[in-house]
Amino acid sequence: MRILFLGDVVGRSGRDAVTAALPGLRRDLALDLVVVNAENASHGFGLAPDMARALFAAGADAITLGNHAWDRKEIIPYMEEEPRIVRPLNYPPGTPGRGAAVIDLRGGRRALVVQAMGRLFMELLDDPFRAVQAELAKHTLGAQGSVQAAIVDIHAEATSEKQAMGHSFDGRASLVIGTHTHVPTADARILPGGTAFQSDAGMCGDYDSVIGMQKGGASIRFWRKVPAERLAPAEGEATVCGLFVETDDATGLARRVAPLRMGGCLAPERPIA
Repeated sequence: MRILFLGDVVGRSGRDAVTAALPGLRRDLALDLVVVNAENASHGFGLAPDMARALFAAGADAITLGNHAWDRKEIIPYMEEEPRIVRPLNYPPGTPGRGAAVIDLRGGRRALVVQAMGRLFMELLDDPFRAVQAELAKHTLGAQGSVQAAIVDIHAEATSEKQAMGHSFDGRASLVIGTHTHVPTADARILPGGTAFQSDAGMCGDYDSVIGMQKGGASIRFWRKVPAERLAPAEGEATVCGLFVETDDATGLARRVAPLRMGGCLAPERPIA
């Protein structure tokens, strides 16, 4: 199976870049599954239903969220009716939406998409490790399993927590991928047990910015510790950032991994089809 995971989509610049690029990427890389983190799609804060629909129309099979899941209140009824939107699994019971989804793909194959949110320097939610363990235990991975791929999006601030998540589920997931910090890390690899991993997929947004926000307003917050105007997304050319993974049909584990970067001001990187 060929999988593409795209990191946090930030603002209009990121949305436009992703929706423009996805149809061609699906064709050129012969993708079977595309997962997009879109919790910053709406002006950098949350996701609106029309934006989710546009991402699905462009070729996303599933959308993950994060700590900004609730910033656009109209997403709550939409996520209840749209099973392909996944918010962090470790919110308390009774929270709207779902933390995992099984996506039906072409050829009768199925993929599990799970998201958990880290706790270091973030909200003190339920334990993400036990939550992911419980969800993965519901499924078997591989050609004869209940799912042929399993993707875990760990939305976290600390690289250590993301790496611990990767090693904890090495051999039990096709991909464990970090999101939230908006900068692509250089550690994309296949772990010893066969799980693809990267500490952060980066963002799909304008990198001439402070993690996707306009430089002036974001920078002044560090100079002056006083209330400032609301941050606004940078609107220059976006870089589409993510990770390409090819899995083994028999096991569902990774056999090839390659970063994707296209457009904007970062050095380009393109997987070989």
